[in-house]
Amino acid sequence: MSDHYFTRTPDVKHNRQIHETTLRGFKLRFMTDAGVFSKSGIDFGSRILIESLELKVDARVLDVGCGYGPIGISAAKLALNGHVTMIDINERAVQLAQENAKLNNVSNITVVQSDLYDQVDGQKFDAIITNPPIRAGKAIVHRIFEEGVKLLEPGGSMWVVIQKKQGAPSAEAKLEEVYGQVAEVTKDKGYRIFHAVKHE
Repeated sequence: MSDHYFTRTPDVKHNRQIHETTLRGFKLRFMTDAGVFSKSGIDFGSRILIESLELKVDARVLDVGCGYGPIGISAAKLALNGHVTMIDINERAVQLAQENAKLNNVSNITVVQSDLYDQVDGQKFDAIITNPPIRAGKAIVHRIFEEGVKLLEPGGSMWVVIQKKQGAPSAEAKLEEVYGQVAEVTKDKGYRIFHAVKHE
């Protein structure tokens, strides 16, 4: 299939499905569709990233490459008195994320179609969360790290999930270069969760 999820307007035929799951103790439902990442259910990397997150209840959070919304919606449940902005280049993913926020009665969310950070430039966040679009290439993944630091408050953090075979060592090196302070929070079945903290 030449078309994939890191594209502005997927041209694959719709195949909408509802998936039910439990994340961080919350029973959630997600509408998915062809042309978006992990359409058949929550992928393992996103799941362990969600389970690893530590967010303040009033955190301002940015979910980069939100897909149909499992990470951002889970974050909004954790940061109940905060706000989550979810961005994705994929028009279909953005529409699904908006729909899924309503489906799960989550109101502290804004979903925006954005090519990387272009629609949130100048905003400030306490945390940025990403399951980066590996298929878009290393340059895009590293831009997420490099440009994201500018949007974080001092002491703010970036949470990243990445598979070892898909570039975890180089991702960790880039995060250390940009942020200085990086911890590997979890390692499971080849997936690694990194937590990088911006200098105060």
